[in-house]
Amino acid sequence: MSKEHEFVILDLFCGAGGFSYGMHKNKNFRTAVALDFNVAATNTFKLNMPDTDVITGDITDSEIRKNVIKKSKAAGVNMIIGGPPCQGFAMKGKKLGLKDKRNFLFLEYLKIVEALKPEVFVIENVKRILTTADGWFRNEILNYINNLGYNVSYGILNAKDYCVPQSRERAIFLCSKSKKVSLPHGYGTIVTTRDAISDLAYLESGEGEDESAYLIEPQSEYQKDMRQSCQVLYNHKATNHSKAALKKLMMIPPEKGKEYLPEELRGRQQYNTTWCRLIWDEISPTIDTRFDTPSNGTNSHPALHRSITAREAARLQSFDDKFVFYGNKSAICSQIGNAVPPNLGKAIADQIWNEFENNFN
Repeated sequence: MSKEHEFVILDLFCGAGGFSYGMHKNKNFRTAVALDFNVAATNTFKLNMPDTDVITGDITDSEIRKNVIKKSKAAGVNMIIGGPPCQGFAMKGKKLGLKDKRNFLFLEYLKIVEALKPEVFVIENVKRILTTADGWFRNEILNYINNLGYNVSYGILNAKDYCVPQSRERAIFLCSKSKKVSLPHGYGTIVTTRDAISDLAYLESGEGEDESAYLIEPQSEYQKDMRQSCQVLYNHKATNHSKAALKKLMMIPPEKGKEYLPEELRGRQQYNTTWCRLIWDEISPTIDTRFDTPSNGTNSHPALHRSITAREAARLQSFDDKFVFYGNKSAICSQIGNAVPPNLGKAIADQIWNEFENNFN
């Protein structure tokens, strides 16, 4: 354990920093080093968590990898978190498994675990990693982790169970050297779309600024928690939709979907969820990287004629309003859609601390 009696984190494939930001909500966790190849994402990470040494680079580059390991050792890292991409985890990739070049990033993560030997590491990934090929890939990962000498708990967590107003299922591997740490139990409290964004319901298409004032008082405990002491509202800027898109949105009643559009205006998309509005008193479906486009899915505002803004999407991901996203619109959408919801990260951190607190005393 570190001399400071805390968990010191290396965040791999860190993106904009949702996982770390959530971990930081437990005072016993701090991220010392973070790595990602995406410049816009690491810029956002650094500006929101300036005390972290954020490295922009490719984990497969030997010099970058050496630098990450060197800085992590110097910082006393005893925990690693991250979600390595795993495009090769499909039935046809079974022959090569972790040796499949498409899974090389997953293997790179585990090799850094092997080099640093942290007390705890957490892998976050798509839920199908547990079931594809009748669990063959899951078993290969578990065997690798066991061979490193770690205890592991794994399963699917849904962010909605941890005060995130969104259904987002992710596979979690929670691994520890000295003891088996169970996955966190849900809180039993559901946060709805209304709880999350009703105080932001005033922009029309093309309206808003990167920085603006709050116009409506908070209407829920969740909104109060998201605002905290913020005096400026960031990233609340609506997409400037085309006339054709606005015509469609005006035909769709509040909380309804594309079934209200004439057949000739429904488009070629096969999914019934396209051109659908969010529902006020339900949770949001999974926020992805194209939430700014009504034709992409269920990401239009429950009542207003526009898609949700970056700040509304961030609220649905449980980023508080202090967290500012930087870059162009496409970059910001990707950062939010790819992030681990901070409240899910906090739940995992709290569970780890509950298991280890006595070890620090």
